[in-house]
Amino acid sequence: MSAYEVGHWIHGAATRGSGERQQDIYNPATGAVQGRLLLGSAADLDAAVAAATLAAKSWGQTPPLARARVLFKFLTLLQERREQLAEALVREHGKTLPDALGEVARGIEVVEFATAMPQLLKGEYTEQIARGMDAWSMRQPLGVVAGITPFNFPAMVPMWMYPIAIGCGNAFILKPSERDPSASLLMAQWLKEAGLPDGIFSVIQGDKDIVDAILAHPGIAAVSFVGSTPVAEHIYKVGTAHGKRVQALGGAKNHMVVMPDADLDGAVDALMGAAYGSAGERCMAISVAVAVGDVGDRLVAALAPKVKALKIGEGHQPGAEMGPLITRASQQRVERLIGEGIEAGAKAVVDGRGLRVPGHEDGFFVGGTILDGVGAGMSCYTEEIFGPVLCVVRVPDLAAAIALIEANEYANGVAIFTRDGHVAREFVHHIQVGMVGVNVPLPVPMAFNSFGGWKRSLFGDHHAYGPEAVRFYTKHKAVMQRWPDSTPKGPQFAFPQNA
Repeated sequence: MSAYEVGHWIHGAATRGSGERQQDIYNPATGAVQGRLLLGSAADLDAAVAAATLAAKSWGQTPPLARARVLFKFLTLLQERREQLAEALVREHGKTLPDALGEVARGIEVVEFATAMPQLLKGEYTEQIARGMDAWSMRQPLGVVAGITPFNFPAMVPMWMYPIAIGCGNAFILKPSERDPSASLLMAQWLKEAGLPDGIFSVIQGDKDIVDAILAHPGIAAVSFVGSTPVAEHIYKVGTAHGKRVQALGGAKNHMVVMPDADLDGAVDALMGAAYGSAGERCMAISVAVAVGDVGDRLVAALAPKVKALKIGEGHQPGAEMGPLITRASQQRVERLIGEGIEAGAKAVVDGRGLRVPGHEDGFFVGGTILDGVGAGMSCYTEEIFGPVLCVVRVPDLAAAIALIEANEYANGVAIFTRDGHVAREFVHHIQVGMVGVNVPLPVPMAFNSFGGWKRSLFGDHHAYGPEAVRFYTKHKAVMQRWPDSTPKGPQFAFPQNA
């Protein structure tokens, strides 16, 4: 297949932009260059913001029901063409086709949520708050907002943002990952086909230069971000310093506590999907199994043969359970951390380094890995590996498990597997983590809730999608109204009281 070119989407049309800088797009399963990405310039961003600013004025005045009808049409197109979108994810991200279809399905759920915007934007009304006076509240759009999204979910994470932002009456500028950018243009084309006015959704491809330009641009009111913690912190600090509203979701080190009384078969199956699904490149992946008491030996013995038997290959291969990592650098980084863990004293029960997939020998593959006896000071524990590596940490009791988890800088997701309802309830109540699963390994909230961690997994006051996103993408306005009678009362100088 000949190399293709990916550019921008500005004012309702695909464009090459300035075209001054370019970057290769790789196929992770083959290691070969398959396309060229046109990196945007400050002038390209200025053009997108200008188009968005103009379009947002009328779009914000459009009735919420009319905006929702556009989203309904877009929803229909997504449902009809989900396979086409999933194919782009397999080609550029490397995940298996079933996993890519699952990503698209979870993104679609947020679009479904956003179609309820006429209800979600309803304010509150209070009659007679004082004599002859009524009051109400409303939510109004911010104007032009932007989203900076990661490589691991190039369809779903943007859908966490733009359907709600657009439904609230804003114009949205997307800066997708430069690793797998094609999904962004498919979504842009289908939004236009659904009837979205030109300028309301734009795509600017780019790297750190465009990110910094977005953070500094005076025409952008808010920025949403999902990615690593160092970048999330940078975006939060710089964005807020420029007067923007910012929600920045960072990294994770998600633990799954396995109690001695847990359903071991269920816990093992859960760990297989949660640790090795999408090659571990999920912000909600379980990367640490915390084995409590005497369950450690049984857990590792049950896991090892399943991890060794993982079917790893190109995303279209029948039965493939795991694909490659996103880049050669990611592959090398994960293998380095495995090596450092072994050097520090961890036992490689299964070592996935050096994997070569027949027919795809140059792909960015790492096999499923289990490191047992991991300590809290090892780099394989302290760093977010973002690969198919499960660290097993052994602790004597639940109190030690909780202490381990709460000493970690991240607090995105956590799970506990147990048959004891009291233990589960106490764990849920006390653990200082944003999303908690009980016998559920990946406690990812549905679209009508909100997604987000605590501590250094989130910078900002608002979680992603759901009701929190409606609040993030709107301004709250309070109104007080009085229609006086014709009897003059004269000036009143005392502070008004509601009596």
